[in-house]
Amino acid sequence: MWIFLAFLAVPLIEIGLFIKVGGMIGLGPTLAIVVITAVLGTTLVRREGARALEDLRRSLNELSDPSRPLAHGAMILVAGVLLLTPGFFTDALGLLLLIPGVRNWVMTRLASRVTVARFEMGGGPFPPGGADRRRPHDPDVIDAEEIDEITPRTPPRDGPSGWTRH
Repeated sequence: MWIFLAFLAVPLIEIGLFIKVGGMIGLGPTLAIVVITAVLGTTLVRREGARALEDLRRSLNELSDPSRPLAHGAMILVAGVLLLTPGFFTDALGLLLLIPGVRNWVMTRLASRVTVARFEMGGGPFPPGGADRRRPHDPDVIDAEEIDEITPRTPPRDGPSGWTRH
């Protein structure tokens, strides 16, 4: 029901804001603001997205919980969609989601409503001796190393430069 209300309310709010702002400053400046916020939003989303991706890489390298960087990345993605959607209300929501403090607040509010019953990493039996604990043991897989062999060259040609005159 909440999603239906959002799909109904957001376009109505946007239409009302377009009429109000367009009536106050005119059509040209209103359209310019919409285009400028889309370009500015794209730039900000790229910057914040790169920062969130680096945080995700760091948490995965440190083998720590990646849920916070993933949540930030998801909210940045939503912010990008909102900023690319024409309208003042969606632009305001998108810009708010690009602020890390706002994302933390939203994440805290959402986390208070979510209960994780179980979390596991990995996926089954590992090879004896624990040689590689990252990859489950599969009896159909043969562990091998690639050996780079140098292929023989074509036989040398006559003459000092290696080429033959005809």
